[in-house]
Amino acid sequence: MTHITTKTILDEHAALSAMLRSILMLLAQHRRERTLPDFGALRAMLFYVDEFSGKRHHRKESELLFPKLRARAPLSRGLLDQLDDDHARWERRIRDVEHALLGFEMVGEPRRHAFEQAVERYAEFYLAHMVMEEREILPLAERVLRDDDWAELDRAFSANRDSLTGCAPEPDYGALFTRIVNAVPAPFGLRAVC
Repeated sequence: MTHITTKTILDEHAALSAMLRSILMLLAQHRRERTLPDFGALRAMLFYVDEFSGKRHHRKESELLFPKLRARAPLSRGLLDQLDDDHARWERRIRDVEHALLGFEMVGEPRRHAFEQAVERYAEFYLAHMVMEEREILPLAERVLRDDDWAELDRAFSANRDSLTGCAPEPDYGALFTRIVNAVPAPFGLRAVC
């Protein structure tokens, strides 16, 4: 049986992966076409990654799921510590990407490469982190957590409302989701390119 928590984490990972890959593909498209990207769209996409991963997704993993796993599977502590450390370093990494974007937007072409490298490093880091959680942590949770653990986790994780996972967005984030899909050209978003 797949629990709500597991499904929510997998759905959020898929949405975050899609957003990161869309940023990379969008940058590659603009590089090929020798054009500057829509900086507002990039800011919105990075804001989404920042808001949903750092302020919601990581917090629930680190504060709710990981402590239960440490209690039920003490041998997993090293891996959980590594993932918590990733969550702590994530904040610095996303700020570095946002700063590189600001440099690209303000200075232009001379800063393109630095921004693209920052995004690529961040995406590689984050995608590897999510793979580790999916391959190691979620299967471990399914094996060792008890029904009462799952009931508590499922209540907390079912409150997550991410538009990119098919949920109706929280009012504060509906406009962000709409802005992203309308500002980004197809095939990444809905904006037509003439």
